[in-house]
Amino acid sequence: MTPEGLGETARGGFRDECGVFGIYGHDDAARLAYLGLYQLQHRGQESCGIVASDGLLRSERAMGLVSEVFDEDRLNRLPGTAAIGHTRYSTAGEVSVREAQPFLIACKHGQVAVCHNGNLPFATEERRKLEREGAIFNSTSDTEVVLHRIARSRADSVEEAIPEVLRETEGAFSMLFLTPDALVAVRDPRGFRPLALGRLDGAWVVASETCAFDLIGATYVRDVEPGEMIVVDEGGLRSSYPLPERQRSFCVFEHVYFSRPDSMVYGRSVNESRHKMGKRLAIEQPADADLVVPVPDSGVAAAIGYAAESGISFRFGLVRNHYVGRTFIEPKQSIRSFGVRLKLNPVRDLIRGRRVILIDDSIVRGTTSKKIVRLVREAGAREVHVRISCPPTVSPCYYGVDTPDKAELIAARMSVGEVRDFIEADSLGYLSMEGMLEACGLPPETSCVACWSGRYPTRINTAAETQYAREREPVPSD
Repeated sequence: MTPEGLGETARGGFRDECGVFGIYGHDDAARLAYLGLYQLQHRGQESCGIVASDGLLRSERAMGLVSEVFDEDRLNRLPGTAAIGHTRYSTAGEVSVREAQPFLIACKHGQVAVCHNGNLPFATEERRKLEREGAIFNSTSDTEVVLHRIARSRADSVEEAIPEVLRETEGAFSMLFLTPDALVAVRDPRGFRPLALGRLDGAWVVASETCAFDLIGATYVRDVEPGEMIVVDEGGLRSSYPLPERQRSFCVFEHVYFSRPDSMVYGRSVNESRHKMGKRLAIEQPADADLVVPVPDSGVAAAIGYAAESGISFRFGLVRNHYVGRTFIEPKQSIRSFGVRLKLNPVRDLIRGRRVILIDDSIVRGTTSKKIVRLVREAGAREVHVRISCPPTVSPCYYGVDTPDKAELIAARMSVGEVRDFIEADSLGYLSMEGMLEACGLPPETSCVACWSGRYPTRINTAAETQYAREREPVPSD
């Protein structure tokens, strides 16, 4: 499933990233981490895990949703006043319980656990080097490379080893580390992925999104700054900036699609950004129509903004089935568009005979957009006009978002008119780059827009990743 529902992004293209949550100084640390992960479930549904500390680190992780993995017995096995947790969707590595985070090791520095939201494009090169030196890996994750380097560090403590290693690490990382007596949160110098800091009574909490604070009653304090490392232990909270300064590159797609609308990301309301995207989209890409219909749930806020600006009536003309699991038994191939029909159903009395504007967050491969357009036409729409609340997606992401190859991105090989014809819409309009950034309140010079521009803020390395994946045999699941 998608972060909020059924946008084109998750069904046929972009998939969720990962979510991290940490807490220090609360008697119910593991249970609060469990609740925090519930709120971050939209960021990853393959696996999840929690490591808690009562002076000894203990781990529970498995494949599946938070509600499937954790029960009373499992949480009882996680005593302590500090914990970190993770929900995963693979952007690097394989899909098995071996990849489930947090990872927990014991080394000369003692026990160390880590969970990571982001991606390290050059981790494969470092992994090969470590393997030649005799290192043994338990997963295919890029995150484990960081743990190996920390274990090999000559620093006197984990707190000193972490920045030593991360200073030489290029890529996107919002990481949480847990030791028997401290919680460490660190964000890469460009700030690709979000990380928020909060307060709950006397405890400190950190999370990928502020929506994780709301459920447990924590108060949002501020974001962990790019390049900042926060250490929380019995002495309180300490902040430092041990990583080299870089040009900030906040991922704009967090506001377009990934984050929940009830979150504050980069200090700004996601819902407000999406509403303004919709208003700007109505100005830039008007259409003569009768209804504005969102593709639920990710297109809702933008559709409300579009309707408000255009004066065209907003209606929920597509109803999402919220009870579809991650897998289901498919019928024979003869049932066309089964996957989309299972999750979306048109409200025919609203659509029949009307000119409809469909609002979605993005088009990736285009195949699902075509199915949705057909669904709306078959419900009796006279015209179907598709409007997208971001620019055409022309390049893959290498900073923690699972995207198709460039060759699979429809906008990378087709003009807007050709995409319109492919998805069988009467018209197609995208929001401009300028309009999107203005709506999000993010200056171009501090934003990562690589998936729309093809210009990456760091070096990328796809050749080594591809070759390494070809050489490795699949690792059986536990």
